[in-house]
Amino acid sequence: MIEIKVPTVGESISEVSLAKWLKSDGQWVERDEVLAEIESEKATFEINAEQSGLLKIIVQEGETLAIGDLVCTIDETATRPADAPVADQPKQVETKSAPSTSISQEVKASPVAAAMIADKKVDAKKISASGSGGKILKQDVLEALTNPGIKTGTVLNNRTERKEKMTSLRKTISKRLVEAKNTTAMLTTFNEVDMSKVMEVRSLYKDKFKEKHSVNLGFMSFFTKACAYALQEWPAVNAYISNDEIIYHDYCDISIAVSAPKGLVVPVIRNAESLSMSDIEKKVVELAGKARDNKLTLEEMQGGTFTITNGGVFGSLMSTPIINIPQSAILGMHKIEERAVVINGQIVARPMMYLALSYDHRIIDGRESVGFLVRVKELLENPSLLLFGKDPVKSLLEL
Repeated sequence: MIEIKVPTVGESISEVSLAKWLKSDGQWVERDEVLAEIESEKATFEINAEQSGLLKIIVQEGETLAIGDLVCTIDETATRPADAPVADQPKQVETKSAPSTSISQEVKASPVAAAMIADKKVDAKKISASGSGGKILKQDVLEALTNPGIKTGTVLNNRTERKEKMTSLRKTISKRLVEAKNTTAMLTTFNEVDMSKVMEVRSLYKDKFKEKHSVNLGFMSFFTKACAYALQEWPAVNAYISNDEIIYHDYCDISIAVSAPKGLVVPVIRNAESLSMSDIEKKVVELAGKARDNKLTLEEMQGGTFTITNGGVFGSLMSTPIINIPQSAILGMHKIEERAVVINGQIVARPMMYLALSYDHRIIDGRESVGFLVRVKELLENPSLLLFGKDPVKSLLEL
């Protein structure tokens, strides 16, 4: 009998919670198959089967466990059931059952459900999934077809309530947000940026950029690059307070706020000041993908010196982001919206974005916060400056 225990997941982590079982009690499991997900206050981890055998579940979902606690056992001496599928069988069945499915790769659906979605042209995003892990089942599709215009699973005139235990990650997020509000002298300054030039550069070069670097040219690389320059010019924005000392950083480890399935996470782009645009875009894609799949490591989420968050992807026009402690500042991006602006005495329409910089006034003065934000605005409105950090002609003339 093999005992599966809670592994050590980090030096400072003493307890975790069992978030979800991916296998059932008494089920035959293959070696290295993922059995369950455990969640610490900082990240989600997987527990794998050390050998093939029959699974015996010891603890239930939602239980809090200490490092080293017994989670389950595997009887490796048991006889393999005749009807037990081989590890790769589900993938083969899915490929054969729905070869022409056109639904998004992000949508999880059973083979039959996927085929029905493709055949009936149902919007998969409007279907409530009842299967394990958010998988859409056949019955979910049938409900969507039977009740068009009403989200599946909805009970009319429903007034029931439900309680759900907060996850360890959500508890940590809550604690850190309250701590940031209570322990910093937080203030927010605003500006707006004309995104015309950035959008023009993307329009002109996005195809060649993707062809050469195998990654899309997004807005995040422009903002990351602009912030890296501005942080080096305004070092207080890239510093933080530790006891009675101010720690300054000669590097820019920029945290990118990502909305993951289990809460907000902030993976870090290390030494952003030394990366090219393509390097930044590749790192953003990599970290965002890991966040969506709950695959981020503790190392990838620790040690940032400054944070960028983009509420614009959800349609936010303006907000006041909360500092990601112990950092001293966070930049909030927002929705790009065409607005009437005055340029050289003429009213013209321009794609404008509001920027918000929340900062800790204990370490960053008004001059520094406004100067930083104005510099970011200048760099974004003149993307050629991102090459040298200043006008190419002035750089040439050493002015």
